[in-house]
Amino acid sequence: MKLENLRSEILACRRCPRLVRWREQVAKEKKAAYRQEPYWGKPVPGWGDPQARIVVVGLAPGAHGANRTGRMFTGDESGRWLYRALWKAGWASQAESTGRGDGLQLRNVWITAPVKCAPPGNRPTPQERDDCAGFFERELRLLRAARVYLALGGFGFEAVARYHGMQPKPKFGHGAEVALPGGKWLIGSYHVSQQNTFTGRLTEPMLDGVMGRAARRAGLSGGKG
Repeated sequence: MKLENLRSEILACRRCPRLVRWREQVAKEKKAAYRQEPYWGKPVPGWGDPQARIVVVGLAPGAHGANRTGRMFTGDESGRWLYRALWKAGWASQAESTGRGDGLQLRNVWITAPVKCAPPGNRPTPQERDDCAGFFERELRLLRAARVYLALGGFGFEAVARYHGMQPKPKFGHGAEVALPGGKWLIGSYHVSQQNTFTGRLTEPMLDGVMGRAARRAGLSGGKG
C-alpha cells in the first residue's frame, strides 16, 4: 500500500512548471505516428516487482514513450532494448512492453527514474532533479529487498550514489561496480537510448553482460529460462 500511496502522490504532482507544460504540450500535439492514440501526459511512476532484488534506474520518461504509454521505458526503441534484455535474463514474462494493458509481468526487477516527468531534450534541470528527489528516495526506501541498482546512464548512476551518500562521487562507466552500504551494489551501463544503440556504443551483448553482473551481485540466476 505504501508504494501505491507513493504512486498516487507522484501522479498528482505539478511541482515543476516547465515539466508540466512540456509533458502536456507533447500529449496534445503528439507525434505523427501516434496521432490517433491517447497520450498519458502525466508523471510516470516506477513499476515492477515490489520484492525486486534489482532496481533498474533510468533518467526520465521519454516524450513519446513513457509519456505516451504511462509506463517506464515503454513504447519506444529504448524500451525495446531494455525489455528484450530483461526477458532474456528471465525477469520479464515477454520480450516487449507496448502499454500498461499488455499483460507484461516483471519478476525480481523494478524499473524507475529519478525524474518522473518527460523533460525537454531529455535534460531535466538540477532544480527539477532535486524537486523530484523526494519521490525517488522514498521509492528506494520502500524497495526493501533491493540488492543491486542497475543505472542506465550517468544521471541515474549519480542519483543512486547521491541517495546512498557516496563521497567522493564514484565515476560512471559501462560495467562500473560500486559497493554500497548494507552489502548492496551500484552497477553502471550505457543508457539504452538510440544515441548509444544506433551508433554501436551499446550492443546487445554488452547489455546482456551487465544484466549478468547484476544477477550475480543480487544472488539471482541469469539467462532465459
